Amino acid sequence: MKIIVSKEIEQVCPGFVGACVDARVKNTSYSQSLWDEINVMGEKFRDSLTTESLKQVSGIAATRRVYRICGKDPSRYRPASEALIRRLLLGKSLYQVNTLVDLINLASIAYGYSIGGFDANQFVGDTLTLGVGRKDEPYEGIGRGIINIEGLPVYRDAIGGVGTPTSDHERTKILPTTSHLVVLINGYDGNENDVIANAEYIQKLLKKYCDSDGGTYFLYR
Repeated sequence: MKIIVSKEIEQVCPGFVGACVDARVKNTSYSQSLWDEINVMGEKFRDSLTTESLKQVSGIAATRRVYRICGKDPSRYRPASEALIRRLLLGKSLYQVNTLVDLINLASIAYGYSIGGFDANQFVGDTLTLGVGRKDEPYEGIGRGIINIEGLPVYRDAIGGVGTPTSDHERTKILPTTSHLVVLINGYDGNENDVIANAEYIQKLLKKYCDSDGGTYFLYR
């Protein structure tokens, strides 16, 4: 998989650094051990964050800043990492989907980065380009129906959008049958060390819960 960061993104976030994890996996419907880890993380956040201080977490603050520069209200279109942690702080549990999706949600809240998880077999072409959503660009968010992605950072394959920091696309979503996983970590804060740590954490979780060797990862700018 080749990933191109467009001039549009370079202009609004010159320090952007991303990581792509590519792995062969075996998905399952549920993992109690994984949810034990998620619940521990939730307790940690409730002891250390509020819904206001959450906005200052480095990866979240940087993503919100990019949204504003691009003309999007980050409180209306919350970055996924913020929305997930916010649910925990409000005493709600995360939505349980399947082990791969649940695992990616854990990795997202652990480091504060909005992370896209995709069934790589559903991509069209071998290149993803990170740009900015256009007016009236068609986009169906997972479980959200058609959403307005104008002003949102968006990854596109050969035929259209597949992921934004707010919601990934229905077309490339992770299914129970997903065997080839691609995960994209969006480091709008430019913290290469944290992005690498997040990628390695995902590899660790994949080895632990998805019968995987963890795959490989690379950075992109």
